Amino acid sequence: MAKSFPSDADLWEKIVNDDYRAFTALFERHWYILYKTANKYIKDPDTCEELVHDLFLNIWNRRKYLNIADFKSYLKTSTRYLVYSSLKKSENLSVVYLESYPEETKLTQENSGQENMIYHDLENEMEACLKQLPKRSCEIFLLSRKHHLTNNEIAERLGISKRSVENQITQALKHLRLHFKDIAIFILCNAFFRR
Repeated sequence: MAKSFPSDADLWEKIVNDDYRAFTALFERHWYILYKTANKYIKDPDTCEELVHDLFLNIWNRRKYLNIADFKSYLKTSTRYLVYSSLKKSENLSVVYLESYPEETKLTQENSGQENMIYHDLENEMEACLKQLPKRSCEIFLLSRKHHLTNNEIAERLGISKRSVENQITQALKHLRLHFKDIAIFILCNAFFRR
């Protein structure tokens, strides 16, 4: 008879109740794929390992406050965010001595290429989440956040009340918070909608 393994949701329920063995099982189940994801962008094994350990340490420390419905999505989004943050930090901290202008151009292109890959991953996840909204709600949210129209302008353009616009934006933000359950969504929103 095949042995059945507990689901992520079952393990998470035990983790919330301070079961360290369940936490270890969840860590062992997911750490390698997260490590590989980080290593696609950060070609430093030590940094990638540290990033994944920090992610799980944060989850353990915040287990009483986190409300994670889909553990795989949460881990994937959190890892991408931490990779992006790590790349941004290393870009700001690194000092590079350049011999000639063409090498400087190549370095800038490589860094922006990595950032673009991460940005596009996050952008795709955001767009997929927005597609789950009703068409009208998505339209109003995009008019507000991407096209920077005021609530009055949106109401006038769509022939609805300002209150309806406010309600739709509130509902869209609630949906995004539920989907991502992470502060990364707000950083992503700022990057996505200011491009």
